[in-house]
Amino acid sequence: MRATNHSADDVIHRVMKGASSCWFKSSDPAFKAYKMDAELTSFSGQPRILLVRKGSSDIRPLLVVMASGAPAKLEAFGPLMNEPVSSRISTDVKRWAAGSTSCQ
Repeated sequence: MRATNHSADDVIHRVMKGASSCWFKSSDPAFKAYKMDAELTSFSGQPRILLVRKGSSDIRPLLVVMASGAPAKLEAFGPLMNEPVSSRISTDVKRWAAGSTSCQ
């Protein structure tokens, strides 16, 4: 996924804000079993956000959204991208990366 002419940091911040507002603060049922962790400071230049199962001792991410480069290139991968919610994740991430703040 390409995301306009912005840096990886700018783009991942947009995606993080959108996910926080639209998936978690809104209590979206599709994401109620997960929590988001952000790894925004990255020496590799690839900031990312992770979705992990809420309340689980298994800390392996079920979704990773990572940005790199300028213009930023986004990648979304992990087990959730093999689930029915994957098309929604892709659509939301692309919309937020492009600068939209809407949830739909």
